[in-house]
This record gives sequence, C-alpha cells and structure tokens, in this order.
Amino acid sequence: MSTNNNNSLINLQHVVKRYPMGNTTFTALEDITLSIGKGEFTGIVGPSGSGKTTLLNIIGSLDSPSEGSAEVLGQFIENLSHKEAARLRNHHLGFIFQTYNLLPVYTVFENVEFPLLLLGLSSDDRKKMVMEALEWVGLTDKVKSKPAQLSGGESQRVAIARAVVKKPALVLADEPTANLDAENSHNILRAMVRLNQELGTTYLFSTHDEKVINYLRRKITLLDGKIVSDETMTPQGRLT
Repeated sequence: MSTNNNNSLINLQHVVKRYPMGNTTFTALEDITLSIGKGEFTGIVGPSGSGKTTLLNIIGSLDSPSEGSAEVLGQFIENLSHKEAARLRNHHLGFIFQTYNLLPVYTVFENVEFPLLLLGLSSDDRKKMVMEALEWVGLTDKVKSKPAQLSGGESQRVAIARAVVKKPALVLADEPTANLDAENSHNILRAMVRLNQELGTTYLFSTHDEKVINYLRRKITLLDGKIVSDETMTPQGRLT
C-alpha cells in the first residue's frame, strides 16, 4: 500500500545498498531518504563513484535496496518480482543512457517503436505515437535512417523519443550529454525541458555535467553514497 502523498512519485526511506567484495562488502549508498514529486526536473549530481547510477538503478527497478524502502509510483521496489519490476519499467518509466543503446539493425522509427511493442497497441496507434515523439525531438525526416547514419546529437534525440514515446510518468537519464558537444547538449536539454513542461513528465538525471546542472530546478548532491545537499535551483540553461 502506498504511503505517498498525491504529488510524490518517488519516496525513498533510509535506503542502503551494499555489494559483496571478496570477504567484505562495499556500501554504495548509505541512509538515503528522499522524495521527488510529479513534474520535477531534478538531478542527482556528484563525482564518479558517488553512487549516482546505483541510486538511479534502484529508482528504475533495475536493482533493489539492501535495506530501507524505495517506493516508486506507489510500488515498493524491494518487494517486486522480476516480472513486476519489468512491468513497472515497460509501462511507466523511460530510460535515457549516455551510450544511446539504439539497435543498429533497425530504423529510427523501429527503435522508437520498440517500447510500444511491449504494450500490445495496434499498428495504427504505434505509428501515431512514434511520429508524435519524433516530431517532439525534430527528427521526422530521419524515420527510415539507421543509427549509423545519424550524428551523436541525432542519436541522443532518438533515445529521448524512445524514452518519452509512451508518455511515461518518469524519465531517468544517466549522463545523457556525456558523449555530446556543447551545442548538441543544449539542444537535447532544451528538448527535455520542453517535454517536461508540455507533458508534465518528471525527469531525474544522474550527472556531473555542468551543462545539465544549469538546467535543473533541483540539485541533490551525493558524495560517498550519502546525500550532502539538496538545493532548489534557478535554471540557468538556454531555453531559447
């Protein structure tokens, strides 16, 4: 049963994550308590090894806490079976990775369509939703292109379209600008801000990129697996 208020999508209480290392254990996250509401544009920031990706993986139901509770969209991650976790991801979450993770043998259209195949939608509905998502990121002219024919910025825009095509409640973005130059990074971030505003999609980033940080409305800083600050931000990014 959910303990969230109506505006909270993520509610973490005293989350700890440990990994075995030989005869000992490594603590990646320590006593993380955190709430994230609908429509937020928030970043988990910190140096490499601070626990950012581990935290994002738990929120995305790709991993589960060793201790504590992680409630996402009213479901407790630590209690989900593999099948239930997959259902949560397939229906309600979108993922954007720094390496794009596009399928090279498929066209742009097919890559964006892929998440919809898991939802049992009709061909007509899928086509409408894919074209709408490609329109959001300005790539309707690349429908038949393969990933090898795209620039890095175009590939990441396809990845964004794939993440938002089913209009998920939550998009998790792990270092989404790591492989992009400054101009492409700003283009990508402006697209995500626009989708956040138009669709009400909640975005949660894992990043140490100042370009991303400048667009955030909330910055949660991790260091050695602990939250050391949680700040409300005034976005400095170029929105035009």
